[in-house]
Amino acid sequence: MDKVRQIRLAKDAMDRDWADPELDLGAVAAHAGYSRYHFLRAFKEAYGETPGQYLTHRRIERAEEMLRAADLSVTEICHLVGFSSLGTFSARFKTRTGLTPSEYRSKNVGRGAALIPGCYAMLWAGGFPTKRTAPKATRRTARKAARRTATSEKRPDPAAAYGDKEQPPDDRRAEP
Repeated sequence: MDKVRQIRLAKDAMDRDWADPELDLGAVAAHAGYSRYHFLRAFKEAYGETPGQYLTHRRIERAEEMLRAADLSVTEICHLVGFSSLGTFSARFKTRTGLTPSEYRSKNVGRGAALIPGCYAMLWAGGFPTKRTAPKATRRTARKAARRTATSEKRPDPAAAYGDKEQPPDDRRAEP
């Protein structure tokens, strides 16, 4: 009974942290108190699939929901559900559903409620984190890191726009 409870704790950790791209076998096995390879065998015996397969299925299920409901690009959804490679995401998605993410969206959009605007979906998801905070980070540092997104760091000086500091070139057409 204790073995099943430990494996269930690790499965719960995967269900909770499914979107973290750095979630790996070692981290999940640590939740169960097992070595990586012993945990892999025990998980497959208990659930019929490896932890990696289970995590991929969870991520694909979340991606299906977002493709149906959110007005985000496939690349944004790929990163929000925890994949770091668009190619891997598309290949795994097609293997699981039989359709590419774009085909899935075009086939299933419009069924149900209206699409959630991408800005709201990104706000709800917390955006794309650019840097990981240290495990012992203070609350203030963690809040700052949570506010940091890929779009907020693209342009460090919001007042300066393209060409603001450049001098216009001399117009030499008028010279003889």
